Amino acid sequence: MNDLFAVVLGILYGLAVYCIRQHNVVKLIIGLGILSNAVNLTIVTVGFRGASAPIIGLPEPFADPLVQAMTLTAIVIGFGVTSFALVLAYSLIRSENSVEVDEYRKLKG
Repeated sequence: MNDLFAVVLGILYGLAVYCIRQHNVVKLIIGLGILSNAVNLTIVTVGFRGASAPIIGLPEPFADPLVQAMTLTAIVIGFGVTSFALVLAYSLIRSENSVEVDEYRKLKG
């Protein structure tokens, strides 16, 4: 099962890097979302030791609940950041009438 996770993670990281390298704001935000999901899946995969819950008296191995709690927090934070980035991109697209990142360099000041 870990081999399957490694292949999926490699594909997700590659797809995220490909999307981030594009000169399109929407693809950049999609790439950041994919990267966030890939990192969350990496954290869950590393923290997964077994299929049982961490109840006192059960034998080892068990799944680490701290990793799952941190991943849930990262998902919520990632959703907020993605929402903010989408609103910011929508505002820039409406003001500049372009989705190209190179067009926004003149806004730098």
